[in-house]
Amino acid sequence: QVQLVESGGGLVQPGGSLRLSCAASGSIFGIDVMGWYRQAPGKQRELVAIITGGVSTTYADSVKDRCTISRDNAKNTVYLQMDSLKPEDTDVYYCNVRRLRVNYWGQGTQVTVSS
Repeated sequence: QVQLVESGGGLVQPGGSLRLSCAASGSIFGIDVMGWYRQAPGKQRELVAIITGGVSTTYADSVKDRCTISRDNAKNTVYLQMDSLKPEDTDVYYCNVRRLRVNYWGQGTQVTVSS
């Protein structure tokens, strides 16, 4: 089993920045993909960004020029730096890791972009 603990969400004004963190613990050997998804009420969970093997990254078009995903293997932690935030970025953000083809999810952290 993999346990995920997220932090860094909160309220920010439009144009502001947030950095989300997700620390993995437990059976972490074999984790190959780490990433972030988001979900609004009544909508499907959608990809924000993933990082594979600590090097290859994929971003949703909506955040591509405003977010940076990174991974610290020594700390088993994945980060999502979000800049130039917009009100439409308001969602619950979920950390995801894949280990041995099994997906694990964090509990979610609320990001609210509002003036």
